[in-house]
Amino acid sequence: MKTWAQALAGALLAAVLHPAWSATPEDGYELWLRYRALPAANQAALPRSVVHAQPASATLQAAVAELRRGVAGLGGRPLASASKPANGALVLATPANAPAGLSLPWADLGPEGYLLRSTRLQGRAVTVIAANSDIGLLYGSHAWLRAAQTGVDLGRLDARSSPRLSLRLLNHWDNLDRTVERGYAGASIWDWWKLPDIRDARYVDYARANASLGINGTVLNNVNAKADSLTAPFLAKAAALADVFRPHGIKVYLSARFSSPAELGGLKTSDPLDPAVRAWWKTKAAEIYKVIPDFGGFLVKANSEGQPGPQDYGRNHADGANMLAEALAPHGGVVLWRAFVYSPDASDRAAQGYAEFKPLDGKFAPNVIVQVKNGAIDFQPREPFHPLFGAMPATPLALELQITKEYLGFSTHLVYLGPMFEETLKADTRVKPQGATVAAQVTAMAGVANIGTDRNWSGSHFDQANWYAYGRMAWDHELAAGDVAREWVQQTFTVKPPAVDAIVAMMLASREAAVDYMTPLGLHHLMGTGHHHGPAPWVDNLERADWNPVYFHRAARDGIGFDRSPRGSNAVAQYAPELAQRFADPATTPENLLLWFHRLPWDHRMASGRTLWAELVSRYDRGVATVGDLRRRWAALQADIDPQRHAEVAAYLAVQEAEARWWRDACVAYFQAVSGLPLPAGVRPPERSLEEYKVLQFNFAPGRGG
Repeated sequence: MKTWAQALAGALLAAVLHPAWSATPEDGYELWLRYRALPAANQAALPRSVVHAQPASATLQAAVAELRRGVAGLGGRPLASASKPANGALVLATPANAPAGLSLPWADLGPEGYLLRSTRLQGRAVTVIAANSDIGLLYGSHAWLRAAQTGVDLGRLDARSSPRLSLRLLNHWDNLDRTVERGYAGASIWDWWKLPDIRDARYVDYARANASLGINGTVLNNVNAKADSLTAPFLAKAAALADVFRPHGIKVYLSARFSSPAELGGLKTSDPLDPAVRAWWKTKAAEIYKVIPDFGGFLVKANSEGQPGPQDYGRNHADGANMLAEALAPHGGVVLWRAFVYSPDASDRAAQGYAEFKPLDGKFAPNVIVQVKNGAIDFQPREPFHPLFGAMPATPLALELQITKEYLGFSTHLVYLGPMFEETLKADTRVKPQGATVAAQVTAMAGVANIGTDRNWSGSHFDQANWYAYGRMAWDHELAAGDVAREWVQQTFTVKPPAVDAIVAMMLASREAAVDYMTPLGLHHLMGTGHHHGPAPWVDNLERADWNPVYFHRAARDGIGFDRSPRGSNAVAQYAPELAQRFADPATTPENLLLWFHRLPWDHRMASGRTLWAELVSRYDRGVATVGDLRRRWAALQADIDPQRHAEVAAYLAVQEAEARWWRDACVAYFQAVSGLPLPAGVRPPERSLEEYKVLQFNFAPGRGG
C-alpha cells in the first residue's frame, strides 16, 4: 500500500509528464468558483454586456465583478457594462431601476430572493437577473454562474429562488491564538496578529464563496469563548473583517463569554439579574455597534462543559439569554443561545437538553434563538433528530450542524455529509398529524465550519463539498443531497457525465460506509476520547461517566445498547407520542437506530435473519468493503481528474481504508471479548489482539468538546 507521501510524489511526477494537465495544475483553492472554459457550443450563449444601475453599490459591484470573472473564465471574453440592453445582454434589475417594459413578480421574491429569466426586452433577447435588493442580485448572479457551469440551457432560463430561512450562519470554532477547535485544515484564517491593518485577500475569497451559497452570517470565534474577544483591540479586528464581508451580504457575530462583566468590567458578579451586570452588557453592545453598525449578535455556550452561565447564580437559560437580548434589541441584534448542555449527574446525557429547555418554551425574548444540535448527543455519525425540534413551538430555534468532521475521520476520510443534513432536515417530528419536518421547525441554521489556512480551505478536496452542501441546503432545505453533490462535482472537478456520475455515487455511498465501520445499528460515541479519532469502545476510566464510550454502548455478556425505552431512561417520551411509541419497541424502531434506543441480547433476531452479533459484524465488514470500492472507483477516474488533486484524494482514501480496517478490527475484537461469542462463520478475524488495539495511540492535540 502506498504511503501518503509516496502518492503525492507520484502526483508531482504525473503533473510534469502528463501534457494534458501540466499547464494547469490545481490545488483546490478556487473551490467551486473555478470558471473553467465551457465547450465551444455553450460559450456562444454567454453574454457580452451587462446592464446595471449606476452608481453601483458595493454589493452590486461585487455582483458585476463576479459575473465578469465568471464570463472571462467560462468564455474567454470580457463582459462590458452597458447603459441599454443589447441582444444577449445580462440585465440586473430591481424595482428601483427596472428598464421600461420589464414586468416581474417582485413581491414573490422577498428581500433576498432572485429571479433568472430569458426574455425579450425592448425588442432584444436578454437574460434578466431580478431581485428586490442588491444582495438579491448578488445571489442571483452566483446562481446564473452556477447554471452556466452545470450545463443549464442559458437561453431558456426561468427560475426563481428565495431563502427558506432568514439566518444562514457559519460558526467558526477559532481561538484568538489561531488554533481551531475541531479544526483539521490548518490554522485559523483570521490573522489576528495582522488585523485590523492588514486584510488578507483570502478574506474576500471567503466572502465570495459564502455569498455563492447564500450564507449571510459568520461567528468569528470559538463558542468556548475568551472574554478578550469583546475588548476594544479585538473589536477593531472584527470590524475590519465586517468591512470586507459587508458587500457580500455577510454579517459578523461573536461568541460571548457569559462571565465577561466580572472578567473585563471588574464587577463582583455576572448574575444576569444584577442591574450593574445588565448595564455593563448594554454599554458593551453600544460599543460594538459603534464600530460594527450591522453587527449580527452574540452566540453563547453557557453552563456546558465548564463554561460559565446563568446557572452559576441560580438563574435559568432564559434569564441569561434575555439579559443579552435586552442589550442587543435596540440595535437589531440577536442572541443565539446553545442548547448543548449536560451535567455529570444526568442519568441519560441524551435527555438533558430537552429537560432544561422544554420548560422554558415561550419565556425567551423575541430576539433570542435557541440553537439546537441535530442530535441530542454530539454530532455522531448517525443520531435521531433532537427531540427539542417540535417541542418548543413558542421559541425560535436554529438547527446546528457540524461541517467539520469531529467524529467522522477528520479531514482524512471521504464522508459527504449531504445525506446526513438531508436526513435531519426532512425528518418528520410528527408533532402535527399532517407531518412537520425538522426544517419546518427552525428559523435559522448554523454550520460549524471546516475552514482553515490549508490551500484547499478544508483539509481535503472532498470536504469542500460539505461546506457547499451546508450552504445550499440552508438556502433551500428541499434540495436533495444527490443533486447538490452533482452540481458541486460539475463545478469542482469535471462536467464529463460518466465521471460526474461516478463521483456522485462515491459521495452518496460514503456517509453510510462511515456509519458502518464506526458506529453501526445506532451505536454512538465509540471514538477515542478527547480527540474523537479512531476506535476506543473499551475506555472506562475518565472522571465523568458520560465521557466514557462504555457509558453509551453498555456492552456485556448479556447484550449491548443504551435502553432509552420506558424500561430504561424513557428518553423516547421526549418525542411526539407517535414517535415515542415507535421508538419504544425494538420491532418498530428503525434498525439503523436500534442500539440508540434499546439494549438487546446478542442473539436478538434482525430483519436479515441474522443474530444481532452477526449483523453487527456484517455491518463493520460492509463499511470496510465500501471504502475499498471507493478507492477502486477513484483510481478508475485518473484520466478525468487533474493529477495533483487525483493523487491527493487517492492518498487520503488509502489512509481511510486502513483506518476503516482499524475501526472494524478493534471494535469486533472488543465486542467479541465482551460478549464471549465466536465470530460468525467465514468472518475474517481481527489482525491484532485486543490488547494491541488498546495501546495504539493517535497523536493529536485534544480539544474540549463543542
